[in-house]
Amino acid sequence: MARIAIVGGTGLNQLESLELKDTITQETPFGQPSGQLQLGVVAGQEVLFLARHGQPHKLAPHQINYRANIYALHLLGVKHIMAVNAVGGISLSMLAGGHICVPDQVIDYTWGREHTFAQYHPEQPLAGNQHIDFSAPFEGAARAALIQGAEKAGIDVSNGGVYGCTQGPRLETAAEIHRMGRDGCDIVGMTAMPEAALARELDIDYAGVSLVVNPAAGLGDDESITLESMMEVVNTGMIRVTRILEQAVNLL
Repeated sequence: MARIAIVGGTGLNQLESLELKDTITQETPFGQPSGQLQLGVVAGQEVLFLARHGQPHKLAPHQINYRANIYALHLLGVKHIMAVNAVGGISLSMLAGGHICVPDQVIDYTWGREHTFAQYHPEQPLAGNQHIDFSAPFEGAARAALIQGAEKAGIDVSNGGVYGCTQGPRLETAAEIHRMGRDGCDIVGMTAMPEAALARELDIDYAGVSLVVNPAAGLGDDESITLESMMEVVNTGMIRVTRILEQAVNLL
C-alpha cells in the first residue's frame, strides 16, 4: 500500500491529477473516516488521498473524526502525510489572498475534540498515556519535501509560520484575531489539530501546506468576510497547491 497520503481540505476534496486505481473503505476502532480513501498515482508516485471534509464537502471542522482518518491511514501503511488547509492570514507577510505557507508551529485553541488515541485503563491508569514530544509539530521529511516541491514548481511560499487552530465552524471575531496575533500566530485555520498530534502519536511524518484565502477578521480593507470571496481564492490557489504536491510526492 502507498507510503504517502494527501489529506485534502476545503477546496481540495478531489485531487484532479490522481490516476485512480482503487477506492478503499477502511474500518477503524475509532469509527468511520470522512469517506472512502482513494488509491492512485500522482506524478508517477503511488499515494492515498482522503478528503477531510468528505465527498461532497459535508463535515464541519468540529465534526470530523480525526482519529478515524489518521488511524485508517496508519492501518494502510502510510508513513508520510501532506495535509492541505485553507486559512486566514494574520501576520502582515501572510495577509494576501493566495499566499501559501508551510507552517512549522501550531497553537491549539480547539476544545472538545477527540484529540488522542490514549485510552484510560482502570487497572493500569498510566498504560494509555502517550506523552509525545510535540516541540516541533511539523518537522520531518514531508515538510522538507513541500518546501523543495514549491521551489521545483517555481511557487513562492513562506517557509515557516505559526498556525493557530480554532474550533469553528464560525469565523473568529476581530478581538480573537488580535489576541492570536499577540500570541504569535501567522495564520488561522480549523483543521490542523488534532490531526497533526494524532499522526505524531502513531509516528507518522506529518506536514501541512496552507493557502491563505482571506485576511483574518479585522485585518482586511473590507470588514466583512464572505464565503464567495474566499472560494474565488480557493479555486485559483489550489491549482498552485496541487502543483507543489505533485513535485513533493517524488521527494519522499
